[in-house]
Amino acid sequence: MSKTVMIVALLAAAASLSACQTELLSSDRIASNTASVINVRPDQVTIADRYSDQTNTYYTARTNAGASYACVINGGGLLAAGMVDTPTCKQNISPAAAQTTAP
Repeated sequence: MSKTVMIVALLAAAASLSACQTELLSSDRIASNTASVINVRPDQVTIADRYSDQTNTYYTARTNAGASYACVINGGGLLAAGMVDTPTCKQNISPAAAQTTAP
């Protein structure tokens, strides 16, 4: 096998492995892991605006009560054997809620 063919095969394999992360890490699994972090039941969490970058998956978690969180979860791909770290979430505060009224 020539070096060029081997390099192309390795690049194709790497690309397919990185694409598999989103296949292994379902939105249901993300919602379940996120629910424990934000103290709600998994059926009360909706995952939106999801995208992956290397080994991290970034997403917005919204609760039925209207709270919104910017979250990131690491892992879930083939190279991590499907394992994930605990998600990190920060609550999004609406501009109206962030304003304070002066006495």
